[in-house]
Amino acid sequence: MDNSIRKTQNISRKKSFLQKMAGNWDLVFFVLPGIIITTIYHYLPIYGIQIAFRNFKIKRGIWGSPWVGLDNFARFFRSANAWPIISNTLILSLYSLAAGFPVAIILALMLNSFRHKRYRRVIQAVTYAPHFISTVVMSGMLILFLSPRLGVINTIIRASGAESINFMGKSDYWRHIYVWSGVWQSMGWSSVIYFAALSGVSPEYHEAAIVDGATKFQRVLNIDLPFLAPTITMLLILNMGSILSIGFEKAYALQNPLNLGVSEIISTYVYKVGITNRDQSFSTAINLFNSVVNAVLLLTVNALSRRISENSLL
Repeated sequence: MDNSIRKTQNISRKKSFLQKMAGNWDLVFFVLPGIIITTIYHYLPIYGIQIAFRNFKIKRGIWGSPWVGLDNFARFFRSANAWPIISNTLILSLYSLAAGFPVAIILALMLNSFRHKRYRRVIQAVTYAPHFISTVVMSGMLILFLSPRLGVINTIIRASGAESINFMGKSDYWRHIYVWSGVWQSMGWSSVIYFAALSGVSPEYHEAAIVDGATKFQRVLNIDLPFLAPTITMLLILNMGSILSIGFEKAYALQNPLNLGVSEIISTYVYKVGITNRDQSFSTAINLFNSVVNAVLLLTVNALSRRISENSLL
């Protein structure tokens, strides 16, 4: 009896799902190109993951290459480069998150509190503009401005009587240059979603708070921030899910032999191993490890958020 009831329920669910699809065929047709593109470029290539478990040879192809199991992963963790690269990636990613995440929130709160609409638009345009500078151009600007011989910064330093500083060649400066240039470039664009969320706060809350004698800071603290909490939680979960996936372009463009000890991260190492050294199996294994760690972190932080604040992605 139980099995027949379950079968009947499953059939009714399938019918209701198909009926919903048929009743919203225009929406299905609208999202169909996205589904097709996602399937082709994100799901079909998953079969290539098995390269990480094979000694891949281009002539033999994926299926013809010999199976080696976890040898590529063991080789990575036994290598002298493994833990320095992982630590560099973690430090750079956590530093970027700690510096950039609150700056975008503060900027959105400040813009929302700024009542002169004309000047607010000017500030928004100025802070959004760096986002549209390409990574390669941004890296070239940093190298040029910080050049020991021709850079603007070092020209000012020499004019003050001090010696030039090779900023890009000193490990102590490299991480700060990477992170804070990224904060400057992304803070305006990252604040858009917070600013959009703040536009949904009813003015009645602020009017009531003003009548009660609340200051602007108190209104931000007790009205705006609680309203932003779900959005902040969602974005924090997504950022934690990509903690080891730092962009390749900027780190690689700013690398040189003098700063390699702090600038070599997983993405640049994978590129060098896979493309330069043509060891596709090894590079795929490292990248798969990276993806698995990110997925585990995403699920863990999501579960903790759901348990603590009842805000989560799922």
